[in-house]
Amino acid sequence: MDIFSTLQEDKGRLSPSENRIAEIIVNDFEFAVNASIIELAEKAEVSPPTVTRFCRRLGCESFSDFKVQLARTAHIGVRYLKPESKSSDPADVAQDIITKAQNALFLLHRSLDIAAIGRAADRIAKADMIYAFGSGGNSSMIADEFQNRLFRLGLRITASSDHSMQLMMAAAARAGDVLIGSSFSGRNAELVRAFGLAREAKVTTIALTQSGSPVATAAEIVVPIDLPEGNNIFRPTSTRIAYIATVDIIASLVAYAIQPKAAVTLRRIKQQLVAHRDGDDRQLLGD
Repeated sequence: MDIFSTLQEDKGRLSPSENRIAEIIVNDFEFAVNASIIELAEKAEVSPPTVTRFCRRLGCESFSDFKVQLARTAHIGVRYLKPESKSSDPADVAQDIITKAQNALFLLHRSLDIAAIGRAADRIAKADMIYAFGSGGNSSMIADEFQNRLFRLGLRITASSDHSMQLMMAAAARAGDVLIGSSFSGRNAELVRAFGLAREAKVTTIALTQSGSPVATAAEIVVPIDLPEGNNIFRPTSTRIAYIATVDIIASLVAYAIQPKAAVTLRRIKQQLVAHRDGDDRQLLGD
């Protein structure tokens, strides 16, 4: 049950007394989640039975049940209840987005584990087969970007964002293969399982994730990416810019390690693009 969604839906149907209770819950969440029924009633200037009726109106069996449901929403965070107010002026939004992207790249550069990056690139360059796993909007994009970067170097790679397919691929992988996993949160339990299966088969596992997380613990090689995000829930995460930069760094190192092979494949791809697209070989290799 999402207490706050229910409050929004029932807002126009609440009595004045119930509205006062609702306002306390929304505006002072920390108090509401810790208050007794008497404390909440006193602050809302209503009787305890009114609080009980309010709880039942929301679909809760009792005040105790209401407190349990309310506590379950705590992990979502107050920032989603009272979003940070930001300017919607185009110039301000552009400045905010670009500044956050620049900060993400600066912090990444300052904290980058060069040794881990080097080990990851070395294993990928020598891999018989590469698997890139990620789930959700950001990590699945990173998995696809690994495929997009590495296939053009002549490497065998496949990307997957499907948990069941990831587990089957991990079970089918063998020594000499590499499994790359991306997880922004570091708490992707299915990716942890896939890493476990792969490591049983002596497959190299590489994680781009938060240091010290379950995903990091499950991987053989960890490229930690730990960046602050702030509280603006409407701004796309700038951490993904750091992840893309990390993919580019790894892909570049791999390309330098297998230059003859990579150059041949890049030339063949470019030849097809020039022949069938625009005839201009000065253009960048298409994505």
